[in-house]
Amino acid sequence: MNQSRTHTCGALRLADVGAEVTLCGWLENLREVSKSLGFAVLRDFYGTTQVVIEDEEMLARFAQINKESTITVTGTVRERSSKNPRQATGDIEVVPASFKVLGANRYAELPFEISHSREADENTRLKYRFLDLRNPEMRDRIVLRSKVVAEIRRRMIEQDFLEISTPILTASSPEGARDYLVPARKHPGKFYALPQAPQQFKQLLMTSGIDRYFQIAPCFRDEDARGDRTPGEFYQLDMEMAFASQDDVLGVLEQVLTPVIEQYGLYGDRVSQAPYRRIPYREAMARYGSDKPDLRIGLELTDVTELLKDCGFGPFADASIQAVVIHDFRESRKWIDARLAEVEVQTARKACWFRMDENGELVGGIAKFVQERKDAVISALGLTADTLVVMAADAKTAVAQKTAGVALRLFGQALPQHFDKEQYAMCWIVDFPMYEIGEESGELEFCHNPFSMPTGGLETLQAAAEGRLDPLTIMAQQYDLVINGYESASGAVRNHDPQIMVEAFRLVRLTEEDVKSKFPAMYNAFCYGAPPHAGAAPGIDRLIMLLAGEDSIREIIPFPMNKNAQDVMMGAPSTVTERQLEELHLRIHTEE
Repeated sequence: MNQSRTHTCGALRLADVGAEVTLCGWLENLREVSKSLGFAVLRDFYGTTQVVIEDEEMLARFAQINKESTITVTGTVRERSSKNPRQATGDIEVVPASFKVLGANRYAELPFEISHSREADENTRLKYRFLDLRNPEMRDRIVLRSKVVAEIRRRMIEQDFLEISTPILTASSPEGARDYLVPARKHPGKFYALPQAPQQFKQLLMTSGIDRYFQIAPCFRDEDARGDRTPGEFYQLDMEMAFASQDDVLGVLEQVLTPVIEQYGLYGDRVSQAPYRRIPYREAMARYGSDKPDLRIGLELTDVTELLKDCGFGPFADASIQAVVIHDFRESRKWIDARLAEVEVQTARKACWFRMDENGELVGGIAKFVQERKDAVISALGLTADTLVVMAADAKTAVAQKTAGVALRLFGQALPQHFDKEQYAMCWIVDFPMYEIGEESGELEFCHNPFSMPTGGLETLQAAAEGRLDPLTIMAQQYDLVINGYESASGAVRNHDPQIMVEAFRLVRLTEEDVKSKFPAMYNAFCYGAPPHAGAAPGIDRLIMLLAGEDSIREIIPFPMNKNAQDVMMGAPSTVTERQLEELHLRIHTEE
């Protein structure tokens, strides 16, 4: 059987009229006009071509083929009498002399129409992902991914970075998420872990004398799915630089990412230019209520604690009060209530409101509690006709800020007059706290990355250990890249001094022996003289999601898991045989 082709289904033009051609592809559709006239559409990776069948016997044979079967057609190119300007090959058609079925679709009914696959149930799409990817829209997402990765790789190599692959089977380490564990057959009772990130290996490469490292690295984390996060596996541009500062890393990433976003983004003509704006963490929380601010929204928070704390409204007493002032607001009470309900869903806390109407009166929500100080409120908040004020209050300022920040995002993104959507607005969040109080433990924990260099170094840590300094005031040389409200990269200047490492972990109740046992390779390597180094890791999947204008990260991954961390196409996770378990020295225990 001859399966070779002379052209792809997206290649033929008027210049090819009269040529004898052979095409291969999937039978997308067949429209029978009469017993001796039919129009077939042949589709491959590159496009579609119309095939005109003008022979009764051949049309009858075509009619027996199920759609999405793969076929080869040999025939003559001719000019179409009725052209299709929406189709790249719309000026021509092929009159077949012969055709063969290369791979039959044995099912008369498809699980979904290929061209409308994105309208199908997600689990159905993922079960038949090989069909879903035949949809040209999905094909374009995979092509985009390939081009973006290739361009990033090219630009990193131009910056003198060396691409190095780090191990997939490694040791478990406390890095914030659950590990995927792999039992070690030759070492009963012991396990490998799939890396949550190549963090330790890339720092060891710096200690080894490698000056600039990168890889498009697979990372594995057993965590729940979100729209912008897939469970299981994801990819990041992992990079590290020896003898480098924060400015060095940020500068490299700005030089690499800006032109990629300009070239491949939906809004490539509206991209933040380097150097990106840098916003300290505490400033971001105070102004936007988030360390991932969406700078496309033209709204900010205002602290109204002193203005409203004694107005008589119960939740405001002894609380921090954060407000979002929204001018040019003309939506209904029902519209407001819908957004406030969503704020409560996302934060488990209530927000409240009042507004100034077109007559200059304060109305709605908690307006009655602010009437006695109306003039002061109007002056302090710059209120004008048709202004809405949304507020959140809590005994903890950070909680009030976060709740108000969610309100800012939900209200702002729903109001076109305050949301300039069609752009890529980038910023760096810098100066993160080194430590925080854990919500579950109630004790001091690392806030972001335990391998970061604390601002002030060893002296700062010793002062905190001796009680001369509140550890919550210690800043870390950490930074996040935020694009349109999504954390798109994280990085830090690394802690390369074993003494500083020990003191940093001592504050979270880990001894020097704990550090040596949990991070033996890093501790040992640093004792042999490590260079100062810094790095970061932009998320590839999330970046491509933003470039494609998608809301779900699963739309740009070839074979993603579903929301329950299942591969419904391959049937993973799956059971294994008793023999396999015995070889791994494992026994399945289930609760009664």
